[in-house]
Amino acid sequence: MKKHRAYRFPTRSGHRYRLWIDGHGFFPAMERAIANARRYVLLEFYLCESGALMERFILLLAAAAQRGVRVCLLLDAYGAMGLQKGDRERLCSSGVDLAFYNPLRLARWGRNLFRDHRKLLVVDGEVAFTGGAGLTDDFDPDLRPETWWHDTMLEIRGPCVADWHALFARIWNRWAPFPLAACAPCSTPEYVGGGLGRVAAQPLAVARSEIMRSYVREVRKARQRVWLATAYFMPSWKLARALRMGARRGCDVRLLLPGPFTDHPSVRHMGRRYYQSLLRHGVRIFEYQPRFSHLKLLLCDDWVSLGSSNADAWNYRWNLEANQEAQDPDLAEQVETMLQEDFARSLEIDLADWLRRPWHRRWPEWFWGRVQALLAWISSQVRQRTGSDEPL
Repeated sequence: MKKHRAYRFPTRSGHRYRLWIDGHGFFPAMERAIANARRYVLLEFYLCESGALMERFILLLAAAAQRGVRVCLLLDAYGAMGLQKGDRERLCSSGVDLAFYNPLRLARWGRNLFRDHRKLLVVDGEVAFTGGAGLTDDFDPDLRPETWWHDTMLEIRGPCVADWHALFARIWNRWAPFPLAACAPCSTPEYVGGGLGRVAAQPLAVARSEIMRSYVREVRKARQRVWLATAYFMPSWKLARALRMGARRGCDVRLLLPGPFTDHPSVRHMGRRYYQSLLRHGVRIFEYQPRFSHLKLLLCDDWVSLGSSNADAWNYRWNLEANQEAQDPDLAEQVETMLQEDFARSLEIDLADWLRRPWHRRWPEWFWGRVQALLAWISSQVRQRTGSDEPL
């Protein structure tokens, strides 16, 4: 059997990180980076749809391309179904190189399930952004003042930017007719005293989940706190066990999960099946109340993992994912401050109250749990037939 390295990219030192919270923070920062680009702009996103936000990005990307900047936009074919034909044509006619990951085709059957769920912006090999956001109006508080989605993007400067470039190039060169050979990344200097970092990627092979391997390892190592925020919670048995064992040995283990606002209520019910076992072992569970929490991050002591990956099994089976891992006290403090505010806006689940719920409050978890089991079985059968590599 062919052996694989535990991680594709090594741990590197000398990084500066900045946590941008919600669309009124990270979209202007990303737009400034694109406006200041001199050599190239690389974007890779799952959700992308026509609207006021995408109009801003189309104009920015077109302006960059017209002043001689190489602009590459890689979108997931399913996640970008809401991007109208006219907007696609405007991008291409303005000089933007546009490509789509795994276009949907009936004849491809199960291979249509392979999706690119990553969210990434790289500019000039100097700065990268990654997180959970999409290029849709749902993430912009100014455009959706009542219903915007709560999320983050992480700004990265330092040697890992070259790894994000390489990660993008590998998929781009497989799906786009315009190779990236002419856009070699700059040699990014280390920042003196900067934090450690590593890019953890999720290839489309179940046995090689770098992100899940890191999650379980760091949860097991944690001595003070384990705070996990995810939009969809269907953990592997290894992660669920690590969370329970962490709470039993005295760690402050908390989950921040969506409350009444979510784009997939059925998935929320599936995730709630795990509550009783976790609560019995001392894990604290908070459901965010003001709006949909789309966060995807893990804080273990001063170690942070933030990116596109949710803590759900579907991610590890079908999606391209990538997270930035960081050992950096300043970033950990930024994440801690945000999560403390989010916990205060959440409803904490009490075990006694949870056990006293009437049957009509319990049955959705039972029903969707059976659906989850059926889908997992079907997914496993399809996965065996399609193989473990990305679709050709």
